Amino acid sequence: MSRSDATHSDPTHSDPTHSADSAMTHTPDLAPTHTTDTHAVDTHTGTEAGSEPTTDTHGWRRLSVRMLAVHPVQELVRTFPALIGLLIAGSSSGHGSLWSLIGLAAVIVLGTLRWFTTTYRITPDQVQVRRGLLRRRVLTVPRDRVRTVDVTANAMHRLVGLARVVIGTGRSDRKGEDGLKLDALAAPDAHRLREELLHRAVHVDIAPVATAHATATGTDSATGTTAAGPLPSPAHGDPRPSGASPETRLATLRPSWIRYGPFTLSGLITIGVLVGFGGRALSEARIDPQEFGPVHLLLTHLQRVGWVVAGLEVLAVLVVLTAVASTLAYVLAFWNFRLSRHVGGSLHVNRGLITTRATSIEERRMRGVELSEPLLLRAAGGARCIAIATGLRVGRGAERGGSLLLPPAPRGVAVKVAGDVFGRTEPFTRALTPHGSVARRRRYTRALGGTAVFVAVLAVLHFLVGLPSWAWETSLLLLPCAALVAGDRSRSLGHALADGALVCRLGSLIRRRSVLACDGVIGWNMHRSYFQRRAGLMTLTATTAAGRQHYDIQDVEMATGLRLADQAVPGLLTPFLVGADATENATAG
Repeated sequence: MSRSDATHSDPTHSDPTHSADSAMTHTPDLAPTHTTDTHAVDTHTGTEAGSEPTTDTHGWRRLSVRMLAVHPVQELVRTFPALIGLLIAGSSSGHGSLWSLIGLAAVIVLGTLRWFTTTYRITPDQVQVRRGLLRRRVLTVPRDRVRTVDVTANAMHRLVGLARVVIGTGRSDRKGEDGLKLDALAAPDAHRLREELLHRAVHVDIAPVATAHATATGTDSATGTTAAGPLPSPAHGDPRPSGASPETRLATLRPSWIRYGPFTLSGLITIGVLVGFGGRALSEARIDPQEFGPVHLLLTHLQRVGWVVAGLEVLAVLVVLTAVASTLAYVLAFWNFRLSRHVGGSLHVNRGLITTRATSIEERRMRGVELSEPLLLRAAGGARCIAIATGLRVGRGAERGGSLLLPPAPRGVAVKVAGDVFGRTEPFTRALTPHGSVARRRRYTRALGGTAVFVAVLAVLHFLVGLPSWAWETSLLLLPCAALVAGDRSRSLGHALADGALVCRLGSLIRRRSVLACDGVIGWNMHRSYFQRRAGLMTLTATTAAGRQHYDIQDVEMATGLRLADQAVPGLLTPFLVGADATENATAG
């Protein structure tokens, strides 16, 4: 077989938050969101007093009335291009102003309808949001399925004291939806709602990370203590004396970290979007940019100095603009960054200069931490931390959605924060087992082989169709670059088992060291391509309900990979490695 799957069915290793996690491979921890449609229009009474929302006799509460001063403006900004188009189209008939006023009134009405048609209710067991005018919908999520609570406030929200609350669930986050959104509440109400949803006074099970820690350190299950003192998990209550702060600060942004901003390259995307938007606007307006004096002088200068010098000058300007834009984006996104642990069993991340964002993650959903090192950031000695948690969205730009635990910072700080969150630092500092010379040769073969084919194609096009010779001659520079990347990729490959945690590392442009609690592994995938079979290698994938849902150990020797999987989750692969008779005899014995 070139590919085999093993699924974890042992309840002792299952996700304590959802039994479905141990029932299938590659299945996210989904929140059972229920939707009910109704055509009955409900009547609500009462007015907002202070920061408290309006509540009717059935417990349904309205959004803040102050949103009526924000949403119409936001809708006007969003529909501004359409209003301009309506004005231009109406001008041909002589009624442009009238059509613009009609469109403006329609936008304002639509912007105010949300307050009249949206209500929500928090019960001991459920979170319900009711919205819609002609088609009434009730969205219901059990409270024990809430994964994260994001509280964000842009400049307009902060001006009038509002905040938007997004209640994240496994289903909504992974499908790219917004979850249950309450836009907007009074800021104090938003923060109280976050506390109400995540810090409810109920008993919670020990997180897998804490369980692994207890096993490794000999924790007394009755007292919850070790030889070194109390178990570090906050899920068992506050170990500190009364009167202590309810939060423990794990990390705070330091001004010196801003120096890592230029190495994130986030400003390059911003520049590309602005150039594309500006070019399209000029094209639609039929404006030739060469008619502007500065642009005309710049183009004339570039033509005069030659394409080599012009290319270097353009590249230098692009680098400077990217560095400035990336630094500005870093400050806007991560100013006032603060990571703290709440005694109720959650991690709080607060950040933002103009638009503030507060994210809360339940620690019992945590399955591990990823140490991410993009190439340029790694060259500058920096790294960032990303949470591996069930139901938490990942991979949404530089801010990593709600999964970011630490922005680009010194690598030593990132390792310390990752260790504090995970419960121990050893998995992030331990030397990894390399994958050997065969895997290293495969890295070079794939990198240099693909680059050589690309250069050959350009050379053939030069001789057949007259492609400029500089195209294939310049492409020869890609060969040493490919060799450097291949060497870096081979050095990045590694794995280890450290104190109940599976550690895997790979990548060059973005090197990722993923530390996953073995109790969070729900299955294994073993993939072997044709070339991997010839080389005696395979890609071992640990599947989980958390984070990316799959973490690869690439190009590991077959025997080493099977041994690693069996040691990480004992007994899971046994039915796939021995015959049925042997298994029955072992069970009977």
